[in-house]
Amino acid sequence: MASRATLHMVAKLHYESDMPQVEIARKLGVSTATVSRLLTKARALGIVRIEVMNLANPDEITAQLIQALGLKKAAVIDTPSAGVIEATLAEPLGNLLKDLPKGATIGIGWGRAVREVIQAGLPKIPDAHAVALNGGLQQAAPHFQINEFVRQAAEQFGGTAHFLHAPYVPSVELKDAFLSDPYVQETTKLWDELDCAIVGIGLPHAINPPEASAATVNEKAIGGAVGDVIRHYVDRQGTLLPWEGEERMIAATPAQLRKVGLSIGVAATVDKAAGMVGAVRSGMINALVTDTATALAILELANSA
Repeated sequence: MASRATLHMVAKLHYESDMPQVEIARKLGVSTATVSRLLTKARALGIVRIEVMNLANPDEITAQLIQALGLKKAAVIDTPSAGVIEATLAEPLGNLLKDLPKGATIGIGWGRAVREVIQAGLPKIPDAHAVALNGGLQQAAPHFQINEFVRQAAEQFGGTAHFLHAPYVPSVELKDAFLSDPYVQETTKLWDELDCAIVGIGLPHAINPPEASAATVNEKAIGGAVGDVIRHYVDRQGTLLPWEGEERMIAATPAQLRKVGLSIGVAATVDKAAGMVGAVRSGMINALVTDTATALAILELANSA
């Protein structure tokens, strides 16, 4: 039985030195069939790993996404081989934001992707207004800290933060109290003046671990949902799926999101492809920032429909 050292040597001769199997056989004094078996064994043991590279061109896929979904803008990057994918979306997102005017009003949603791109860095937009798009949760998970996202975004823009100190689903009585508060109104009034929105796309709760979504019982009971935008749930056709308690939610409405000049969905997870298609078809987002793997999954769903 060949040792690992022998397997390693044969693999280096063939794959790194580009030596034909016939020459390796002659060099080692064995048959060509033996060399072939050694190379197969090297692959089986992980000494050799063969990877088929994705040759999809991000620029071409970006153009296809815009055409297939009728987007205003899109940005697609190569899927990184390591690291947090969402963090690599910060640069293409920043390129889309650079066209915004001085003093732009920019809504900020919650989620892992939003958190990662903000932490990775946003461009300077002088006098910009960073606005919370939804109330908060009593959750320690970092991807739910909406007011912290707003603070960081405003700091990076070089602008002003507009926080929302209210829960996302209060009681009926408390909702009216919160919405009548002048400090809360300072933020909620800006939802009708948004130049841009940056939002994540939620996963269906059926495939989302409980700690990731912190959804209410009524949200979990929604049938047919493929994703959500700040807890406005959609199916693949973009139909909004109401849930009991949604009327109490303190968040920008689908109608307000549809009026935004540039509403950007940020996500880089193939599992979210259907949710991204549904979110675009609902009109709540009109631009996408993602990676090639997710973009190809989106295109497959869009074309199959």
